[in-house]
Amino acid sequence: MQITPSARVLSMLGEIDFDEWQCVAELVDNPFDDFLDILRSGAEWSDGFTVSVTLPSSPKGVLEVRDTGRGMSYDRLARAVRAGWSGNDMHDKLGLFGMGFNISTARLGRRTRVLTTRAGDTDWIGVEIDLDQIKDDFEAKDITEPKSDPSQHGTRIIVDRLHRTRAEWLRRNGASLRNTLGSVYSWILTEHPFDLYVGGTRVKPVRHCRWGDDRYVLYNGKERIPAYIPIDEKLQDGIACRDCGEWQIGSGEVCSICGSGNLTVRERRIHGWLGVQRYLDKTEYGIDFLRNGRKILRWDKKLFTWNNPEGREGDEEVPEYPVELAHQGGRLIGEIHLDHVPVTYQKDAFEYGDRSWLAAVELLRGVAPLQPKRAPGYPENDSPLALLFKGFRRNDAGLRCLVPGDGHKPVHKDARDWGRKFQAGASNFQTDEHWWQAVLRHEEIKKRGKEAKTATSVPAQPDEKAVEEALGFPTDMPTSGMAQRDNASITSATSVSAAPVSLKEKKETRSERLARYEQAATPHTYLSRSFGHPELGYVKVRSLLLKPGERLLDDDGLHVPVLLDQRSGNELTALVDPEHAVFRRFGADYADLLLVELAAVLKVRARSDWSPSQLVAAIRAESLQDSALDSTTVGAEARDLLAEIRERVAEILGQSDGYTTAYGHLTHEEKTATEEEMIAAGRVGLVGRLGRDPGFAHYMPALALVRLVEAMPESFMDGGIFRGPYAGVSSPSGKALSLARVTGCLADVATHGTFAGGATAQQLRRARLSIALLRDELAGEG
Repeated sequence: MQITPSARVLSMLGEIDFDEWQCVAELVDNPFDDFLDILRSGAEWSDGFTVSVTLPSSPKGVLEVRDTGRGMSYDRLARAVRAGWSGNDMHDKLGLFGMGFNISTARLGRRTRVLTTRAGDTDWIGVEIDLDQIKDDFEAKDITEPKSDPSQHGTRIIVDRLHRTRAEWLRRNGASLRNTLGSVYSWILTEHPFDLYVGGTRVKPVRHCRWGDDRYVLYNGKERIPAYIPIDEKLQDGIACRDCGEWQIGSGEVCSICGSGNLTVRERRIHGWLGVQRYLDKTEYGIDFLRNGRKILRWDKKLFTWNNPEGREGDEEVPEYPVELAHQGGRLIGEIHLDHVPVTYQKDAFEYGDRSWLAAVELLRGVAPLQPKRAPGYPENDSPLALLFKGFRRNDAGLRCLVPGDGHKPVHKDARDWGRKFQAGASNFQTDEHWWQAVLRHEEIKKRGKEAKTATSVPAQPDEKAVEEALGFPTDMPTSGMAQRDNASITSATSVSAAPVSLKEKKETRSERLARYEQAATPHTYLSRSFGHPELGYVKVRSLLLKPGERLLDDDGLHVPVLLDQRSGNELTALVDPEHAVFRRFGADYADLLLVELAAVLKVRARSDWSPSQLVAAIRAESLQDSALDSTTVGAEARDLLAEIRERVAEILGQSDGYTTAYGHLTHEEKTATEEEMIAAGRVGLVGRLGRDPGFAHYMPALALVRLVEAMPESFMDGGIFRGPYAGVSSPSGKALSLARVTGCLADVATHGTFAGGATAQQLRRARLSIALLRDELAGEG
């Protein structure tokens, strides 16, 4: 069989570099193309659509790709293995380029055998391409194999004498290969009845874990921004060459590139969706771009960078997302089909200079920056991506940003873990309900906390129980205030004496009491986890906070802060009474007392001779590592909060045009430090606009924020950034007190965000408390 390559390929073969997964994907593309042709034809096909990839079991093993397609005739096989030939319409197929087969097989091994057969054929026919034997005449050896069943059909590609490094990679990375192919072909595997097996294991499509179609946030309390935006833009049909694939300018009769007359009118359409992932991730965010169902770009972040047409030095390309707490990653995602946009030979990028790609970018993200006021003179960006950016750029816990929380802060790690369960196929995590309930629980716990703070500021109410004891009433009788008691029970000795008998008969059982507690309790996400230690064993704990007004009683009727209830196996329910005096009056932490209770349980189970303090210390170190009180952790928490405050300061200054005044409040040393920080961050272009742009707020020294708030309280208090009142407070001392509540905490946070190293444990506790208090002072946008 003659496999002479065409001249246009010879200069390119040595330049194209394919990873191992790309080589396998090239061999999967062609059978998928065959399957798609069968579906488009409407022909009945009862034998299934399956591609199986057998991986080498040793460095001297083979790679085999087998499919259940229609098979090929001898003539078509001869053309298919000839480098440079393509029987594919370059606009409909995955296997875009004829040399893909030759490049992928040559990179994998020195010998490739292709065997194919059609239903009814008597034999498998094929060709053996041995790179060590082929002479200058480019003649390859024809081969045949008998068929056991004439109804068999399909194609087999067997590559042996594998390159050692690639054979080792394929042998050791079956799971990684399945995951990559599951992502690349996720749309095809989801939308079509195709099965792909690698190493005997079915490849599962890697789907996006996004919020549901009906979820949304309210921006500034009124503008509804959805978490899912469908995209479907029909462009004007174009004329394309079926031979070289180039789109034509004008309406000539021959291709302007290759001179072919094989032209056709084709649809041009941009469709798919943009949306929000249910969790933040440092790498898994961005937009997938597909061509004919195969992903060309995965987690691509190009659209998050604004290319400044003015091209000022150091400011030509501006990363715009993520900007808030950027080290935590992002969550804006999408899946966009661009079947009409040309791609590179490696199928790992689009032709970014092509007008079709540029038009798609303009449609999806607009020409203006995503961040308002970043570049004066541009109209507001109303593109789909800009809308998502506006609504979901921040990562605050709760309904405002659609982020799960524990009542105090976001639970990003938990949300990511739930995302892994989504990908693993866990039924409880396929919809967004688990994340949604965590958002609602955060709001409920936060609301209770504010109600509790309000309650502590109200003068204490009379002790009704003491009053009743003085009057001779039974103390174990549940009451809700004297006004609700039957007046007859006060004057009738009979009813008083009969009450204990009645109560004894209706005494609540332990199960009923615990069920009543749980019915109205709120889950505490952070403390619902596995607790234990390798030396003690582990228990799975579900922690619940009692509703306000409920007293947590043990079996002896004593008021306790924490109560454990043994469930099946190693599962425990922990009930916590937030209104117990140890929490409200003495400021104890829920986790501390929960660990005390758990230590007692695990000590008995493990028959440990450790002391109580050893037990608590070991369990905390093992199970609550993220609560570690060290300078690195607390410093990062402080810098996260400072980044959020800086973002809000820049936004406030930009809206009010107060940046000139604000910049004037900086000292000479602070202005110099701001310039140096800008230069270090690569924002040279901003230096020339200092005092004329709010962007300096992102780079000014942290302690300068304190003086800025003190100097311009009208801009930042009263809900501007902080919820505390100022303008409406009549007395100077009242204004000073309200302002000091903010600036005192802000000074602590700024200090530890800048100079966290070397802090003592007491200083770190104070810093963490200031972080919590200051975050509670932040005003919401809704």
